[in-house]
Amino acid sequence: MNVLVKTVSAETVIKGSRFIAELFPCSAQSEARELIKKQKNKYSDATHVCHAFVIGGAAEILGMSDDGEPPGTAGRPMLDVLKGHGCTNTLLTVTRYFGGTLLGTGGLVKAYGGSAKSVLEKADSENAFEPLVAKKQFSFTVAYPFYDEIKRYLSALHVYELLEDFQTEITIKGKIREDESDSFSARVFDITGGKTKVNIEE
Repeated sequence: MNVLVKTVSAETVIKGSRFIAELFPCSAQSEARELIKKQKNKYSDATHVCHAFVIGGAAEILGMSDDGEPPGTAGRPMLDVLKGHGCTNTLLTVTRYFGGTLLGTGGLVKAYGGSAKSVLEKADSENAFEPLVAKKQFSFTVAYPFYDEIKRYLSALHVYELLEDFQTEITIKGKIREDESDSFSARVFDITGGKTKVNIEE
C-alpha cells in the first residue's frame, strides 16, 4: 500500500471539455471534505468538480461524488482507478469545464477514468507515492555544538515534516519511521553525551 506525499495535477481536453485532475495527500475524512470545499470554491465557474478518495491504513474509508454528472459516470470510475492503484490517504478531484459537446455516459466514464489514470501515471513518474509505514512524532532540544553531527545523522534516516527552531538552544521536531525511532533516540543520547533525551509520542 502506498500513500501520496505531494500534490500532483494533469489536464486533458476531450471534445472541447477540459478535465483537470488533481491528487492531494489526505489522511482523514474531515480533511477530504475541507479540500473538496476549497476545490469547489477555486473552480466555482466550472461545470462539475467530481471527487473520489481512499483513506486509512487498510484503505477502508472510501468516498466519491458525481457532482451532477449522470450517476456512476464520474465518481465511481475515479474511485475504481484509485483502488486499482493500491494507494491510500489520497484524494482525487476531476474538474470539468464543459466544451459544448455531450460525451454520453460511456464517454464520461472513459473521460473521468482516463483523467484519473493520467494524473496517477504522472504521480508515479514524479515519485509522489511512498510505502505506507508507521511513523512517530518526535521532539528534542539540543545545544549548538552537537547540531551538525545530529543533522548529518538525521539526513540518513527517514524523517518527515522536520521543523527547527533556533533559540538559546535548537528545538527539533518531526516524524520518524517507527522502526527507526528507538535507535534514533539512543544515537542522539550518545552524540550529546547523555545531555539530550528525545521525546517520542507513543
